Amino acid sequence: MKFRKTIKEADRRPIVPPKGFVDYVALVWATGLLSGYSPIAPGTAGSAVMAVMYYAAIRLHLFNPFDAKSFLPLLVASFLVSYTGTWASTKAISYFGNKDPNEVVVDEFAGQLVTYLFLPLIPQFARIPYAIELWTVIGFFVFRTFDVFKPYPARDFENLKGGLGIMADDVVAGIQGALVMIVGGTLAVMLFP
Repeated sequence: MKFRKTIKEADRRPIVPPKGFVDYVALVWATGLLSGYSPIAPGTAGSAVMAVMYYAAIRLHLFNPFDAKSFLPLLVASFLVSYTGTWASTKAISYFGNKDPNEVVVDEFAGQLVTYLFLPLIPQFARIPYAIELWTVIGFFVFRTFDVFKPYPARDFENLKGGLGIMADDVVAGIQGALVMIVGGTLAVMLFP
């Protein structure tokens, strides 16, 4: 029933088309490379796309997830996704005529990436069988849990205006998820000496 209600609300939403190339770039980025158009659970779809991109970057050797030198590039990437996501989300509000459109999932991109941030700080995690796969999958579920339930103070950040309000709560949920991941990863290393 809720799914049908969401579809009906989406049908009623006024949509203002983008006016030029930059507007289309903003729309594609705001919708998480169009994953936000998923008819079922667009936020989960956005998180999944970022999880796949993170895993693919590791497998393509674009960075070493167990090297402390990778922390700074991941931090910069998280900042850039968050910053450009705020810009794109602000533009997307006018396209969809809603202050937090379901289609806008770049906030999930940012939060998911932040959740993965601390793996380079626990290089001993590499000793665990299927370490990269475990980190990626568990991180996905940890972030989705924090994103859905938005424990304090994440929910409070939704009240910020424009794209900042769209992005900030997910980045805070990502930080909360990252803290759980580093504690869990450290405990796992202690259990698998």
